[in-house]
Amino acid sequence: MRRVAIVGAGMTPFAEHFALGIKDLLPMAFADCAASVDKGLAKRDLQAAWFGAMGTTDGFPSGILADTLGLPDLPVTRVENSCATGNDAVRNALFGVASGAFDVVLVMGADKLRETASKDLLWEWEAMARDMAWDYPLGLVAPAGFALHVARYLHESAATKEHMAMVAVKNHRHGVNNPKARLRFEITIEQALNAPTVVSPFGLYDCAPQSDGAAALVLAAEDVVDRFTDRPVWIRGVGLGLDSVMHQHKPDMTTFPASVRAAKRAFAMAGLTPSDVHVAEVHDYFTGIELISYEDLGFAERFGAHKLVEEEVTSVGGALPVNPSGGLKSKGHPPGATGVAQCVELFEQLRGEAVNQVDGARIGLAHNIGGPTAVSAVTILEGPGTDGI
Repeated sequence: MRRVAIVGAGMTPFAEHFALGIKDLLPMAFADCAASVDKGLAKRDLQAAWFGAMGTTDGFPSGILADTLGLPDLPVTRVENSCATGNDAVRNALFGVASGAFDVVLVMGADKLRETASKDLLWEWEAMARDMAWDYPLGLVAPAGFALHVARYLHESAATKEHMAMVAVKNHRHGVNNPKARLRFEITIEQALNAPTVVSPFGLYDCAPQSDGAAALVLAAEDVVDRFTDRPVWIRGVGLGLDSVMHQHKPDMTTFPASVRAAKRAFAMAGLTPSDVHVAEVHDYFTGIELISYEDLGFAERFGAHKLVEEEVTSVGGALPVNPSGGLKSKGHPPGATGVAQCVELFEQLRGEAVNQVDGARIGLAHNIGGPTAVSAVTILEGPGTDGI
């Protein structure tokens, strides 16, 4: 395979964009991305696009992207893989370039959930995807599904709700300085612990806000990278992992096998190990997911995730900062855009341009999980001045 690099990255703020639709958000993200390309980007440079979107009420997603960007001849592939959609779109685009089929491609992710029509569409999609429409009206929506895992994890490990609160406090603190984040305010441990219960063991501050937004990346083959930048961020490894969507089929509720499989594949492709990672964007849709994912991604030993937050290892300034963007918890979560936006953050981190810059960051990891828990995608990036894959 040819080596592939990210040469441009950008996104909209994640927010409640009641006055904007997908057709407005996509050009905004693309413009922000194009502006980040050091030597400039012309639309004619793009040969194909991959578009991650859970669903849209605005029309056919691929056609919307081509139409709103003024690229009617661009072949666009729509990717949908639950909350892993964004990083899976990156994975598919990588293979398109690495194979030699294209030299320069666009990856975009977008969703608009803060409107009734889109929320109803997402509900219907999840019910059909699980082939268990009966359980959603009975309450087994995404928060409840993840809560089953986290409740068991708290029972079997030394982690407590206080450790979940520490994750929330950390990610809110990280998000304060991020102009693209939705919840730009700090909270205390006490606020997190005393917040109203959403579904036990999750309180209000354990949950990421559903949001509207879009994000974009430009990928280029090693042969043409120099046309766009002298500071490329190389894609070292990608991985996708699956697991049963049926909770009664899971022998161990304290781990997400999809994440374990995705991480193993990404690290094997990259020729790296978890100890090589300097900064990570981890899927903290709920705070307990971040804790479990520390272990599934290889950052902590079995049932040892709580030690990382206790010792502030995963805070900016620690040995392995996690979610310096604020994560889903502070930044927000438009599912199709989230994984792409994680790579936008890592692109800036690995080029030394991030708001909450991690000193000396050379290797970054992005991670999504959804389904809930049935699918996970991992992307590993390396900063400029390296050989890539």
